This record gives sequence, C-alpha cells and structure tokens, in this order.
Amino acid sequence: MENRTDDEIDLLKLAAALWRKAWAIVLAVVLFAGAALGYTAFFITPVYEATALMYVNSSAISVGSTKVSISQGELSAAQSLVKTYIVILNTRSTLEEVIQQSGVSRTYEELQEMVTAESVNSTEVFGITVTSPDPAEAELLANTIAQILPERIASIVEGSSARIVDYAVAPAEKASPSLRKNTLIGALAGAVLACGIIVVMELTDDKLRSPDELAAEFDLPVLAVVPDLLSRKGEKYYSYYQGQSRQESGTR
Repeated sequence: MENRTDDEIDLLKLAAALWRKAWAIVLAVVLFAGAALGYTAFFITPVYEATALMYVNSSAISVGSTKVSISQGELSAAQSLVKTYIVILNTRSTLEEVIQQSGVSRTYEELQEMVTAESVNSTEVFGITVTSPDPAEAELLANTIAQILPERIASIVEGSSARIVDYAVAPAEKASPSLRKNTLIGALAGAVLACGIIVVMELTDDKLRSPDELAAEFDLPVLAVVPDLLSRKGEKYYSYYQGQSRQESGTR
C-alpha cells in the first residue's frame, strides 16, 4: 500500500512539473513542427506516381473469341501468373528495353528502384506504378512498360499474355512528401522530446525546496527554518513561522 501511495505522489509531481514547463513543451512543438515543415518544403524533392493497369490472360480461361465458363481454380491460376509477370517485368532485359524505347537517361538499377507492381485487390488485374520527380517521365515510363510487357510475356510464358486495361496519365499532384504529415510528426517529436527531458530532470532532481518536502522526505516535523530575508520565499517562511511562534506563545 505504501509503495502504491508513493507512486501516486510521484505521478502527481511529474504532472505538476509538466504543467510548470508547459511553455517549454509548446515552444518545442512549434520549433520542431516549423523545422519539419521547412525541411519538407525546401530540402525534400517531391515525387509523382503514374500507374498503368494490365489484365492477366491465359489459354485456360479463354480460347480465341469463344466464351467459356471460368472456375475458381482457373481464376487462381490467373492470379498466380501475376507474380510471374512481375518477375519478368523486373528483369534486366525488360527494363533496359523500356529505357531504350522511352529514351530516358536512366540506368537499369535506377529504373528498378522506380518501378513497383502488384495485384489489384487479389484479382487478375495488376498495376504498374512508376515513381519519379518528373510527372511526365513517370507517365512515359509506365506506358512504355505497358506496351513492351505483353510481347515479353508472350515470348516467355507459353499460352499466357497480358492486356492493357488502362494507360497511365501524368499525375497532377505529388505522391510524397506530405507537408501536413511531416509537420504533425515534427510537432509530436518535439512534444515527446520536451516531455521526456522534463521527466528525466524531475526524476533526477534530489533537491528539497520547501519545509513540506523536507518533512515528507524524512517523515519528521520541521522545528525551525533559517529564512533568506532577501527573497520573497524567505519572507514568507519567516512570517509564517514567526506568526506560528506568536500563536504558541499566546497559547501558553
């Protein structure tokens, strides 16, 4: 029970310390938020994303122009082909052909970092997304991949192909960074850092600043206080104990 009481008192002291230093917390929030905003606006290059959509087709699903019923197993087979097509897309030969056809000055390694592909909601449709600081370049590369990939797939995977569902368009808005998100992260970091410093300073502070703290620390009554008459705190303690002494003298 005693330990629990001590913990509650410590928490109250920490809360009081945070409240006393609220101005420092607010200042840290403003400074870190402003720094994050400035860094994001002036030092981070914005990037844009353009996405082309393609559909996985296999001989097990369609035969010429004849419509056939599609079983769940055939759908699963088509979905599994998406992973194969993505591997083909990321090969050196495919990406070097994309660079040659598009005419961009990129290396194979750079383009590989810019291109991502994944299935759309676990369907036979997969998206090819190109990220670039130039929105026109992102659109050009995504559409070049969409044009080259079907022929590459047909030459490698027998009986399978991919068809273009939708071409990419030049993005009007940047994909990242987000000014609002980074500013909020900076503000949160400032608040956490300021609160952490205040808490650590409070926990490591072993000074006793009042007679009440002294009595609570040693569980003994305070018999006398030497006042500092030059400070307001000293005057307060002096007048308090002087008045208390007078009351005791009158009582006697």
